[in-house]
Amino acid sequence: MAEEIKTGCYICTGCGIGERLDDKQMQTIATRDGKAKFVKSHQFLCSDDGVKTINDDIKSEQLNRLVIAGCSRRAKMNTFEFDNIPTSRANIREGVIWVRPDNDESSETTQEMANDYIRMACAEARTMKQVAPSEEQSTINKNILIVGGGIAGLTAAIEASKAGYQSSIVEKSGKLGGFVANLYKSIPHKSPYNEPQETQIENLIKTAEDDRNITIYLDSIVSKTEGAPGRFEADITKESGASKTHKFGAIIQNNGFTQFDANILDEFSYKTQKNVITQSELESIAKKGKGKIQKPDGKGEIKTAVFIQCAGQRSDKENHLSYCSGFCCSTSIKQAMYFKEQNPDIDTIIMYDDLRVPGVAGEDFYRAGQKKGIVFSKAKVSQVTGDGDNLKVEFKDLILDEDTAISADLVVLATGLVANSGPDPYATPIELDADGKEIENPEVQKIDVTESVLNLQYRQGTDLPHLKNGFTDSHFICFPYETRRTGIYAAGPVRRPMDILQTKDDATGAVMRAISVIENSNKGRAQFPRSGDLSFPEFRKEGCTQCKRCTVECPFGAINEDEKGYPIFNEARCRRCGTCMGACPVRVISFANYSVETVNQQIKNCDMPDEFDEKPRILVLACENDAYPALDMAAQNRIEYSAYARIIPVRCLGSTSVSWITDALNSGYDGIVMMGCKKGDDYQCHFVKGSEMAHERMAKVGDTLESLQLESERVAVHEVAISDIQTAPALIEDMAKVVEKVGMNPFKF
Repeated sequence: MAEEIKTGCYICTGCGIGERLDDKQMQTIATRDGKAKFVKSHQFLCSDDGVKTINDDIKSEQLNRLVIAGCSRRAKMNTFEFDNIPTSRANIREGVIWVRPDNDESSETTQEMANDYIRMACAEARTMKQVAPSEEQSTINKNILIVGGGIAGLTAAIEASKAGYQSSIVEKSGKLGGFVANLYKSIPHKSPYNEPQETQIENLIKTAEDDRNITIYLDSIVSKTEGAPGRFEADITKESGASKTHKFGAIIQNNGFTQFDANILDEFSYKTQKNVITQSELESIAKKGKGKIQKPDGKGEIKTAVFIQCAGQRSDKENHLSYCSGFCCSTSIKQAMYFKEQNPDIDTIIMYDDLRVPGVAGEDFYRAGQKKGIVFSKAKVSQVTGDGDNLKVEFKDLILDEDTAISADLVVLATGLVANSGPDPYATPIELDADGKEIENPEVQKIDVTESVLNLQYRQGTDLPHLKNGFTDSHFICFPYETRRTGIYAAGPVRRPMDILQTKDDATGAVMRAISVIENSNKGRAQFPRSGDLSFPEFRKEGCTQCKRCTVECPFGAINEDEKGYPIFNEARCRRCGTCMGACPVRVISFANYSVETVNQQIKNCDMPDEFDEKPRILVLACENDAYPALDMAAQNRIEYSAYARIIPVRCLGSTSVSWITDALNSGYDGIVMMGCKKGDDYQCHFVKGSEMAHERMAKVGDTLESLQLESERVAVHEVAISDIQTAPALIEDMAKVVEKVGMNPFKF
């Protein structure tokens, strides 16, 4: 027997809503058009009394659906969260009264906006289903696998232990400490930031070794990884070949970086001159000599040391690094201080194009270097040559704008870092011609032959996808640590260039994410960005055509196929973005509380004036992570936009079904605006590829529109950042102008 739907609609009249809108009219709309069984207004719905009123009515009236009409669904989220009841929010504050002028001329269209949002929210609530809460899984494992035993791995393990979690460090080499273990001293991390400080790596290693919550595997690799958050299984293989399978709840990859190969820098004579070395090699010399630095060739004393910044980096030359490695300038200052500590009369010259000293210590450390007599020269070094024991550094003085040269006893190259990310699973294989030679194509990213780090048993590849420049795909602003493989996090220089202090902070953040995903997966809840979401994709098997589009387009490797080609959804890997739903051409994939139907019903339950009313309708599908917040903030700034717009937030633009577009046009909408996150290399899409895939799908809609004799400009797809509070409303206004130009949709008839 079908469930009887009893919707309760609650209209808040606070925040000026009651002064601008007729709540009695909205109650009538909710009852008549929205089919709500119980309707009530309250002057302060988010107050304790307001929430108590709703809870009391749920019990007494046996309500099983709720509509909250008031502020945006992004406001008072916890206040209006009711257990086991699907709830829809009608945004009549930010979405209506705050974006419309307060005058008699606009009062009619303002009320019409509010009435439509009531209709749409009631329609959404009716088509939503209750999400069945998942039972806690007894098989959840709370041990964290940490790949890499450097400063990031050690910090992650220690911080996990402080939080009461066990961890296992897998280190490929025979000792812990990574790159930092080879340093003589580090950049200062404590005030007054004027001297290099001890690395403290030995203390960190001892702390980890003595901690009962931390298991350490040296001379070991992860030879196989499969599973999902809360129930990963990984084979840890020793150098001897012995292997054992262990279970983990989450994984953190922090296996650091490799030094850029200075051998390709022929202009600096690295291969031919013993006294031309890298920063890393200087650290080894200083550490071995306990601060006393001698020339590598053993001949004579060092009277002049020249540091060349950006050696092979921040360069567009072939095989060079295009990016800044972040710590090289600070490292050169630190190493120049080594010489000043050894002998203040040693000349130390740092040649730079742009000096970058990020972090807390940066500026103070730079000033301390000046006071010690370190010379900073803005210069572009062209070459280094050798003549016997002497080196000649030729450069262009960028201040005096002249070419000159200087003699040196030692030249130190700041060569930068290359992330140990493993092969990119989404890189394109190298194309060969008939003769077996590589076909050069600068537009194609070539597949990496680097040794695998995680050896994932995913159909999408063995390792974490890359963003660019070989770093793992983890957006450093919008969602740090998160990768495209749910429950697997990246930290440290494998994620982006960073120094020691930043790496330790990064590792701590990754541990917090790992703990969060373990706890969420234990309760069947989604992880970032829809944290706590209990919904889960379902599909109607009898309608599935086995096209595999959902499997291919899922950004997170959460869908596979059974032996007959039907999709298998991995709940713990799923981020609940709905990209699979948007990809499905036969509309058989849905969520209990978000589906093709919940949005379609919102689209269809908007009042559609006829042509002679001269009141067009513009449908706006706005990503809930960027575009919708931008529109909310625009409303807070009282930025006005068309009264004819009707906005529906979507989980991700990638979840957009083409049927929403066709149904909207068939229903009489005159224009459609789709707002998704930024895409491309600098993407801000919280679901990685959703916005990009939506753009690809909608690129084909223009042909369909023209075949229906509709103008292609009636549908527009835009990239909107969360900060675009001026742009987002302007895009709606632009569509209003387009509709005014091309006329009403003929399908209104």
